[in-house]
Formats: sequence, C-alpha cells, structure tokens
Amino acid sequence: MDFSFSEEQQAAQEAARGVFSGVSPDAVGSPALSPGAVAEDFDRELWQRLARADLLGLTVPEAHGGLGLDPVALCLVLREAGRVLARVPLLETSAAAWMLAAYGSAEQQAALLPRFVAGELALTVAGQGRTGHEPAERAVRANPAEDGKGGWVLDGVQTAVPWAETAGLVVVPAHTAEGRTLLALVAPEGAGVALAAQASTNGERYAEVRLDGARVAARDILDAPGATDRLHRLLTTGTCALALGLGSRVLEMTSDYVGRREQFGFPVATFQAVAVQAADRYIDLRAMEATLWQAAWRLDPADVAVAKMWASDGVRRVVQTAQHLHGGMGADTEYPLHRFHAWAKQWELSYGPAAAHEAALADLLAVR
Repeated sequence: MDFSFSEEQQAAQEAARGVFSGVSPDAVGSPALSPGAVAEDFDRELWQRLARADLLGLTVPEAHGGLGLDPVALCLVLREAGRVLARVPLLETSAAAWMLAAYGSAEQQAALLPRFVAGELALTVAGQGRTGHEPAERAVRANPAEDGKGGWVLDGVQTAVPWAETAGLVVVPAHTAEGRTLLALVAPEGAGVALAAQASTNGERYAEVRLDGARVAARDILDAPGATDRLHRLLTTGTCALALGLGSRVLEMTSDYVGRREQFGFPVATFQAVAVQAADRYIDLRAMEATLWQAAWRLDPADVAVAKMWASDGVRRVVQTAQHLHGGMGADTEYPLHRFHAWAKQWELSYGPAAAHEAALADLLAVR
C-alpha cells in the first residue's frame, strides 16, 4: 500500500510554501510583553495571496470553483501556515467550507462556497474550548421562531471566538430542546448579536459572542446529524497541523542557534546534554506527524484524540526546550522565539489540552 501524498496534495503544499515564504512570524507583538500589541484584523493581504493561489478553495468542490481536496491536503497547507504563524482564518474557513460541501443545501453552497474561493468571505467557528467528545454544545440555545416566518432564535454566550470581530460570519453550534445541535451562520453585526473584545495569548483579537434573541433564517442553518462533531474533529486535527509546523520551525531555529553558539571554544550543539534534548524534541515532532496524518486521513474520534494529545504536549515541550537552549536570547523580544511560544500555548489549549483528550480517549476505549 502506498502511503505517500498524492500529486494534488503535494502541489497544494508547494503552493503554500511559496505564498508563506515572505511572511514574518513576528509581525504582531505579544500582548503580555507589548501593551496594545493586539492586532485589529487578520492579514488581509496574505488572505488575498492565498485566494490567488487557489488555496482558499482547498476543500471546496470543483463545481463551485475549488480544488475539491481532502483534510490531508488542508493539513499539509496548515503545517506551512504554522511555520510562519500566519495570521489568517484559513483553518476555520476551510473547515466550514468542507462542512457546507458535505452537509449544506444547494442554496447554501451556491451562495457561500464561491465567495470563500475568491477570498471575499472569511468565516470563524465558535467553541474552541470543546474537545469534540463531550455532550453536544449547550452554551447557545436554539428555539424555533414563533412569528410564522421560519428560522431560529439563538440565546447564549460563546467566549474566545477567534477573528469574530473581522470575519464575515461566525459558525455557532446551538442546542435545541429536542437534543439536536444546529450550526448557525451568524453575522457579527446582526440584531441580537453583541461582541466583547478579548485578547488571546497569541496577540490576536478574539471576542465573546453574546446572543440575545438573535434571529437566524432557515437558509443560514445547517441541520445534519453528526455535522457539528465532524466539524470539531477537523478543527482539532487542523490545530495539530498548525502546531506541527510551528514546532518544526522552532526546532530548526534552535538547531541553527546551538550550532553557532560557542562555549569553552566549542559549539554548544556538541555538548551531550544539548544533543539529547534536541533529539527528544525531534522524536516529539515525528510522533506529532505520524498521529496527525492518521487523524487527518480517518477523522476518527480516537485518532483525533491521540493526535491532539501529542500535539498539545509535544509543541509545549518543543518551545520550552527551545527557550532553555537559547538562553538569554530566548527571552529577547526582538527575537521571534517568544512569538512562537505564545502561539504554541494558544494551539496547545485550543479544542482541549492533552489531559482532556486523554479522558476522551479513555471514554471511547471503554465504550469499544
């Protein structure tokens, strides 16, 4: 059996490398170290470059102008994005597009998917704190509208929603009285929607999304069994890909630094204690990679849990070791390592830390 990537997947990865080659990973300072450094918007120029390279349509069917590729291709591109801390909602928009292509109505697909491909519309998704295995999202309630016009009325709060203030639509999981979970496409500026700015660990502007009688038309609701869980599994897996890209770049930075830094007349890379730590982090990255591709290929709940366990613990160990081996240089805010550390912490905790997925995996194994 051939497990190598297809030509289409490799072509997407190469295109991503070209687009991200000029991106600076320290474009935004850490809010903890640089007061007022929180970004007002995502990188719109980079977003348009991704659109021109056809990378915003990775998961969009060819009938709607996209490439029609799978989650593995998306994760290959996200790994490149993670290497440069790309400040774009590529994961969220691509995951939402994939769900719409799989479960959306013909009307929803025709109205939204071509706009994703062209870079005209960016989406974000609420629910980063969810591991994907606990009971259906209950932070937001959905009740049928009672005016006879159809649609739903949403009430509740979602916190720490990335890009919420600048994305065109927010995908909000909402729980009905009958036990179903809907995916609602909510306009941030819509009636009954209030946003409160929040500063994230990585310096991006997140938001608390408060829904108070927010009306959502039936055409803006995705109601399909299992859609919410599959969306969160893809988002979790994509976060693993971002973490792998980040960790790979950090280990390269560290290897370069310890190869040049000398103590007692020798590069510190030749010291056994340094070499052992670097080798341990290389093993972490290979385990992160192996579990990522298994999760991206299958999107099975157990595989996703294992991948996120390795990604969360592995990326934390990589950046901590990098800080240690860089010495004082690792604490220099003019050196980009501190930015990688901040983003690593964000991705470590997004969609659940390792401990949460260990518990989810235990539950899954107990059922099986």
